[in-house]
Amino acid sequence: MGAVISIDLMGGDRGPAPLIAGLARVIRKNPDLRFLLYGRESVVGPLLSRRPALAERCELHDCPDEVRMDDKPSETLRRRRDSSMWQAIDAVREGRAGVVVSAGNTGALMAMAVLLLRKASGVTRPAIAVQWPANRPEAYNIVLDVGADFRAEPANLAQYAVMGAEYARISLGLARPRVGLLNLGTEETKGPQALRDAAALIEAAAAKDAARFSFEGFVEGGDLPGNRADVIVTDGFTGNVAIKTAEGTAAFIRSSLKTAFRATILSRVAGLFALRALSRLRKRIDPRRVNGGVFLGLNGAVVKSHGSADAVGFASAVGLAAKMAAADFSGQVASQLGKLDTGPSGDSTAGEGGH
Repeated sequence: MGAVISIDLMGGDRGPAPLIAGLARVIRKNPDLRFLLYGRESVVGPLLSRRPALAERCELHDCPDEVRMDDKPSETLRRRRDSSMWQAIDAVREGRAGVVVSAGNTGALMAMAVLLLRKASGVTRPAIAVQWPANRPEAYNIVLDVGADFRAEPANLAQYAVMGAEYARISLGLARPRVGLLNLGTEETKGPQALRDAAALIEAAAAKDAARFSFEGFVEGGDLPGNRADVIVTDGFTGNVAIKTAEGTAAFIRSSLKTAFRATILSRVAGLFALRALSRLRKRIDPRRVNGGVFLGLNGAVVKSHGSADAVGFASAVGLAAKMAAADFSGQVASQLGKLDTGPSGDSTAGEGGH
């Protein structure tokens, strides 16, 4: 029997319809997957009945409540325990599903996940990791944290390195990922003292016999889509600004190219000749195809889909979840953290992030 994935169907900006369509896309390539669906039966039931091939692989659970995008995370812990998000996460806590996927409120999802799944032993600040389009054979780099917690002490960054490397092993198939620490320069003397302290901790962890990654030192912003490191570590504030900037830049490039090739008759003709190349570029920078931020450092696997994800985007997030479930991702990360002492960490609570 294939993996079981828990799905919060009520969290996205567009409602459950594109999420159901995304699941239908996933089972074409993963026919052994099974899903526990959480949402309003009156809304989800009719959508599911139109897709019998999907319906026979699903178990629908009616949830009377849902988490809204403008809900404060702290309030959802008290008032949204009957929500689809809470129930979907709880299925992982109880062991009925291997991974949970939600397109809902990021801050609420993290808060609920920390409360229900608990942080892995030794972890005080979970992180959100994403796949970043890159100019390399594997096509992507791993970047974390992108918004789980806006603060990060040196020991937290060292833990991010260990967790991010293990994620790269599973998602990118790398035997020994290369880790870089984001800074404003590559020289050892650049950046604040906290970053230099973090670099020393990561280097010490990478030198241990149990380590399954190498440390490449400091990297710069231009290396995010480059080939100098497979995993790039930073704090949640910097990572969140970077990913939002990248998404906006990709949208700007697509819009600008469309405008340029429609400007004159000659440019329209040129656009026809360049159509195949433009199609490849569009796919390469399409954020839907790398949709899915992974929560690292919890006793359970959580994938956060973008709130505005369409069927293609949500299918990408669920496909990632299937890969994580098959590899016992949370167990592998916990095992590596246990082997590599990255030093004491300060305490933290879940952030109040949005979506």
